[in-house]
Amino acid sequence: MLIHPWDEGASEQEWVDFARAEGFGHLVAAGQGREVPVVVPTQYAVDSAALVLLHLARPNPVWAAVAENPTVLLSIAGDWAYIPAAWKATGDEDPRMGVPTTYYAAVQLVATAQVVDDEAGKAEILRAQLGVTEPGSGAADPAEHGRRLAGIRGLRLTVREVRAKFKYGGNVDDAHRAAVAGQLERRNGPGDAAALSHLRRRTAACEPVTGRIPPAT
Repeated sequence: MLIHPWDEGASEQEWVDFARAEGFGHLVAAGQGREVPVVVPTQYAVDSAALVLLHLARPNPVWAAVAENPTVLLSIAGDWAYIPAAWKATGDEDPRMGVPTTYYAAVQLVATAQVVDDEAGKAEILRAQLGVTEPGSGAADPAEHGRRLAGIRGLRLTVREVRAKFKYGGNVDDAHRAAVAGQLERRNGPGDAAALSHLRRRTAACEPVTGRIPPAT
């Protein structure tokens, strides 16, 4: 993943918060000598900046790849919004000459995978995931599922390297970012609120501007 200096995360906490909020990504296991890696869409729970927990069905093809090579990558992307060309022009700039782009956040975690097969360990992972996905719901403790636990295997991912990218106009000035922020607020489409939140954190001039945005051209 190409990460320009202006797209780097502001802190470790920023990528941790983003990864926790997303909660869903793609686990990539290269194995050894495989023409195509195994890619598994999966829910996960971020225990800390150094540990991610998840579980998968026992028949999943990822287990053979992990046995061959325990180094895996968890890819997470989200908070994306398309930015039309005209939005990139301010003042006397020709809106036809604006350069369209997509704002998004992406985190890639390179980790060592440890397979968890004992019932106590699997139940612990499931508790952690339930604590994220439905806290206080009254769902049965995973240990109560008994023999059903045999149908899954757990994974503890010990994070060794983090690649975090927050592409929200870091290559332009505050005036251009503020103009895009106003358009995102006016459009209010899927993903726009999340992108707007990221953009405002990076732009001193980005204050709420509802009611003052001219129609898009």
